[in-house]
Amino acid sequence: MRIDVLTLFPEMFAPMEHSIMKQAQEEGVLSFETHNFRRNPVNKHGHVDDYPYGGGAGMLLRVEPIVDTLEELEMTEKSRVILMDPAGKPFSQDLAQEWSQEEHLVFICGHYEGFDHRIRDYITDEVSIGDYVLTNGELPTMVMIDSTVRLIPEVVGNAHSIVEESHQRNLLEHPQYTRPREFRGKSVPDVLFSGHHSNIELWQHKEAIRRTFNNRPDLLEKAELTDKEREWVKEFESE
Repeated sequence: MRIDVLTLFPEMFAPMEHSIMKQAQEEGVLSFETHNFRRNPVNKHGHVDDYPYGGGAGMLLRVEPIVDTLEELEMTEKSRVILMDPAGKPFSQDLAQEWSQEEHLVFICGHYEGFDHRIRDYITDEVSIGDYVLTNGELPTMVMIDSTVRLIPEVVGNAHSIVEESHQRNLLEHPQYTRPREFRGKSVPDVLFSGHHSNIELWQHKEAIRRTFNNRPDLLEKAELTDKEREWVKEFESE
């Protein structure tokens, strides 16, 4: 996979040089590069923003520097050009899974009050990280890239662990424990020491439903529950 990021602050992407992202690049699974679109300013002063027509607070990013930088990239018909925008559709695990199958992703990071609307003629996706406002588009871009790249089959060693993670089925992951067996009066559930794998899997399955019911009931509305899972939900409702 190739990922290009258009940004005014390439130095903010230092975390991409560590951990799983670094490993993916070293193994040749991922090519990652940032592009400062300030190198294509609209005047000799290096400006890439301007006041909005019709008035309004703040400054808007002009369309020319961004499009000029996009046109310098090796793009294909399959390239996905993703604009960070709080008005975009919410980022999700399903979208990360979809992107992980792509050959080329381009992320455009915003600043100030947003973009000249005409930039939308050059993008394929408008995406938001959530219903809140940040000072920049670099942070949500890094979150989305991390979430996407780790789903590439060659990146994370244990594919089974990815399938069972939170949000893969619109369910949260079951509670997990490690040593010590008891800590300040709180013990690890006995079933996890039983050695009975089917009982352990049943407990994990049920506790995943319980955790989703308690913490994110909205996810249950999207999940395709089995008859047994619906029985558990009714049980939790009566508790």
